[in-house]
This record gives sequence, structure tokens and C-alpha cells, in this order.
Amino acid sequence: MHIALIGTRGVPAHYGGFETAVEEVGRRLVARGHRVTVYCRDDGTGERPRTYLGMELVHLPAVRQRSLETLSHTALSVVHQVVRARADVAVVFNAANSIFLPLLRIGRTPAATHVDGLEWRRGKWGPTGQRYYRMAESLSVRWSDALIADAAGIADYYVDEFGAMTHQIAYGAPILDHSGASGVEGLGLTSHGYHLVVARFEPENHVDVALEGYLASAARLPLVVVGSAPYRSAHVERLERLAASDPRVRLLGGVWDQDLLDQLYANAATYVHGHSVGGTNPSLLRAMGAAAYTVAYDVMFNREVLGRTGRFFGGAADLAVLLEASERRPEEMRRLGEDARRRAADRYTWDDVAARYEKLCSELAEGLSERRRRSGRRSGGSRRLRGERPAEDLVASGGEAVQRGA
Repeated sequence: MHIALIGTRGVPAHYGGFETAVEEVGRRLVARGHRVTVYCRDDGTGERPRTYLGMELVHLPAVRQRSLETLSHTALSVVHQVVRARADVAVVFNAANSIFLPLLRIGRTPAATHVDGLEWRRGKWGPTGQRYYRMAESLSVRWSDALIADAAGIADYYVDEFGAMTHQIAYGAPILDHSGASGVEGLGLTSHGYHLVVARFEPENHVDVALEGYLASAARLPLVVVGSAPYRSAHVERLERLAASDPRVRLLGGVWDQDLLDQLYANAATYVHGHSVGGTNPSLLRAMGAAAYTVAYDVMFNREVLGRTGRFFGGAADLAVLLEASERRPEEMRRLGEDARRRAADRYTWDDVAARYEKLCSELAEGLSERRRRSGRRSGGSRRLRGERPAEDLVASGGEAVQRGA
């Protein structure tokens, strides 16, 4: 079976969750005997390898503008797919790319769309971008042969909003047994001697809340922030000002060395996860796989992944209390980190994820299409989007986790 993976920056994975999924799933599909074509954005460096881990790579340009980069590259990728590659099935990542699905249908290539998170809620998009993403969600429901959601919260949203079923396929977590600390020590840090944030500098990732909570706390350990943004903005400048206001904060920028990044997770006293609008987040899974004690922004997606192994915050004041508590009771927090690693190993494995993709792609290649059952019309609002949670969820209260109704 020939499978095309379209709509990401491509591989090797250096950027985000989609790219990691493409690399991990694609390499496993190749090992299972399939031909895999990955469409990659030409980064202008001149490096354009034709293969990577057995996957065939097609490098195409993109317009270097935030609102057009993804769409321009996907447009060229779909045209290449229809005219030249002609795979048996395509997986299109990001609901924003759904406007190109009719072209794949013209080329008789069945397509599944990985809808990602609630993109229209991201702060980087203005009213026009938000309207576009809302429309793209509807088109993905109407025109995809199958929909993929990486979290139960996203699957519930599509049921509530469109009456559309999805194939729920999460991400895998790399499980680290021994990561060492030489790279961390090379940065002047000590094992379990710092708090950590890893995130792109986008408003919905709440790096500002992490900084404000830390600055308001009496924490003694430094705060290490790994991340950057591909475009300058007032938000990025504000983050840099907050970080510069306290010598305890260290901005490392982007860290592309995966071994070093793993060491940073594994040796952190606390990992602060502020992501709020995506589904199952790869950075959170990587932290869990490294046994990092995690405090996460209080949204349904993070609760689904962490379960009872993490703690949750709703604002800077909550986070300040949690950071101080982690320094008072480090052994308890390390036990929670070990619980998180076991949870990740049980629930989030790349082999299982790849098997699910393989099964879905085989069904699509054999004629499965759920497209005719869906209109793409909205039903008037999502209960899940308003924040209702099951009664058994943990909630953050005074820096401790308590069970609702207990």
C-alpha cells in the first residue's frame, strides 16, 4: 500500500506534534512493508534528502507568511500527489487543509483528515483566521473519507458540534529509562534542580502564565524555558520582558537536540505544561515518558492524558502555590512522575498508534468512506467546549489535588 502524508513541515521532525507523528508512524509503516511518501517544506537550506528512515521525501516550497505557509505548501503537495505520486490513500494533517480534499477526490485518492485541536481558538489568529478555521472544520467533516482525532475531548467536540464520528488515534510517548544528566550539567543546571517549560511562544500555550506564576512564587530553583516563535509579535516581546525581569529565569530558545531535550525533561523538578487548545500534546507525553512531575493548565485534554498523575492550575496564583509545594515535597513529586511514566507506557505507544493508522488506511484503500453520512453543518454549540468535565476528574485547589465530591 502506498500512503501519502500531507500537510506538515515534514521529517526529520524538528517542530511539533504532527511532524513527530509523521516520523514515528511513517517509519513503522515502512517497516510493515508499505511505501510512504512524506511531503516536506523546503526550508531554504539546500538540504533535500530523497529518503529518511525508509520514507520517500518530496520537498516543495511554501510562502513564508504565517497565514499562507501551511496552505501554500499543502496546495502544491496535493497537486503533486494527484498528478505524479498517486498514492493509494492520503492522510492530511490539519483541518485547515480541508479545502484541498476535492482535488484528492479528483485524483481518486481517499483521504483521512487529522483535524488537530481547536485551531480557531488560538490567539495568533485574528477574526478572519478564526472564521476560516471554523469553516475548515465544517469542510473537513463534509469532504473527508474519515476523520482522525487525537484526544477524547476532540472526538467529543466533533460529535457534539457536527454529529460526526472520528477515529481516535493519539500520539505515542517515548519512554526513557536512563537519560543521564551530562547535557543538563553542561548548561550549568543540576538534576532536579530547576523547573521547566517547553512550548512555542503562542498565547494559548500560556508561557506568560508560567512566568507570572513563577515570578510570584517563593521558588528557589531556577525556571528554564525552552521555546521560541517563528514570527515576532507583541506577545513574544512581552515574554522576553517578563523573563528579563528576574535572574532566576533562563530562556534557552529552541532546543533541537532530542537527547538534550530528553535530559531536560527527565531532570526537571517540575514540568509546567500550559498548552490549552490542542488535543493530546506530544510535549506532555514526552515529559510523562521521562517521569517528570507535571503541573498542567486545567483543560480537558491535559486531564485526559495525565489522569491522577499530575496537578492542575488555572492561573498564575495557582501555579505559584504548586511550584512552592513541589520544592517542599520533592520525593512525593518524583513518585507522581514515575506514575506518569507508567501511565504513558500503558496507554501511549507508537507501535499501537502506527497499527491504528495502518488499519484505517487499509480500510480507506479498500473503499471505506464515511463522507456521505455527514453534512458538515453545525448543531449549534458544543457542551464539551464550555468546559464540562466528568465528576471523577481531579481539580486543583489550594495547590493540592482533590476529588470532586470527596
